[in-house]
Amino acid sequence: MALTGKIERQVEIKSDGDVFHEIFSSRPHHINTMSPGNIHGVDLHEGDWGTVGSVIIWSYTHDGKQKTAKDIVETIDEKNKTVTFKVIEGDLMELYKNFKATVHVETKGESNLVTWTFEYEKLNEEVEDPNTLLDFIINVSKDIEAHHLK
Repeated sequence: MALTGKIERQVEIKSDGDVFHEIFSSRPHHINTMSPGNIHGVDLHEGDWGTVGSVIIWSYTHDGKQKTAKDIVETIDEKNKTVTFKVIEGDLMELYKNFKATVHVETKGESNLVTWTFEYEKLNEEVEDPNTLLDFIINVSKDIEAHHLK
């Protein structure tokens, strides 16, 4: 079994794709109000909201357990509507040597496609692929969509 991996999943949203991108690129601290059952807090630890190099701490519940992740915003591409977060501390580092999450929004009129990609290196072969975490982030994405369709 390989220690490195890459998985992705897509979800179609009917809410505004530009707004969805802006939430992850500039306003992630609003996500806990849109998906309160999953995300409990998003705090700026270093830098400024919406800037590459900023450090963000996420508090969330995954698989029934409260967890944290400290991420650095690695890239923000406004033209292609892509944001990449690199996990540098927290619960995921107990399982993975490296972990990156990229969200890409493709806008197509009334329906938009959100693609989440996880790139990772497991600490050992017993660590499972992060499929349940991908399910989790898709659910958060659907919560954000539902919030904006109200």
